[in-house]
Amino acid sequence: MDRNQHRQSFSIHPYQIFVYLLIGAITVLFLSLTVAYLYTRVQHGLSPLKVPVIFIFNTFILLASSFCLIKAKRAYKDDNTGFYKKMLLVTIVLSICFMISQAYGWYRLFQSNLPLGVNNGVSYVYLISGVHFAHILAGMPFLIGFYRAARIRMVEPVSVLLYFSDPEKKTRLQLLTLYWHFLDILWIYLVVFFWLNYLLS
Repeated sequence: MDRNQHRQSFSIHPYQIFVYLLIGAITVLFLSLTVAYLYTRVQHGLSPLKVPVIFIFNTFILLASSFCLIKAKRAYKDDNTGFYKKMLLVTIVLSICFMISQAYGWYRLFQSNLPLGVNNGVSYVYLISGVHFAHILAGMPFLIGFYRAARIRMVEPVSVLLYFSDPEKKTRLQLLTLYWHFLDILWIYLVVFFWLNYLLS
C-alpha cells in the first residue's frame, strides 16, 4: 500500500485533523488574548483604542483574497487551467496587499502617538493584530507553493490531467481554503471587537 492509499484508508484525512486542531488552537489563543485585553483595560481603567479605519479596509482586502481562492478551487474542480492559475496569483497579490496595508495601519497608530508599549491596552492591539498577521504570513508559502506547482506542472494536457486528478492536492487546496476563510472570520471578529470596545465605553 503506497502513501496515498494509506492516507485514503482513514475516514478523516490526517491533514484535516491537523488543520482542525490548528484552527481550534488559534481560536482559543485569540479568545484568550481578547479576554486578557478586556481584563487589562478594565482593571487599569484604560481608555479604549479607536483602531485606524485602514483596519476596516483591510477586511475587504482579506475577503477579496478569500473569494479569489474560492474561485481557484472551483476552477480546479472544473479543470480550468488558466483561470485556476490566475486566481491563485490574484489571491497571493491581495494577501501581500493586506500585509502591506496592515503595516501601514500600525504606522498610523504610531503616528497618532500610540507606539508599542505606551500602555498595556495599546500593546494588546499591536500583539493581537500582529499574531493574526503572522498567521497570514504562515499561509503564504502554501499559496505560493500551489501557484508554483501549477506553473511548473500544468504545461501540457497529460500533466494537466495528472495535476487535476491528484486527490491529495485537492484535499490540500480545500484545507488551505478553509484556513483562509477562518482567518477572514477571525479578522472580522477582531475588528468588530475593538470597535465595539470603543463605541460602548
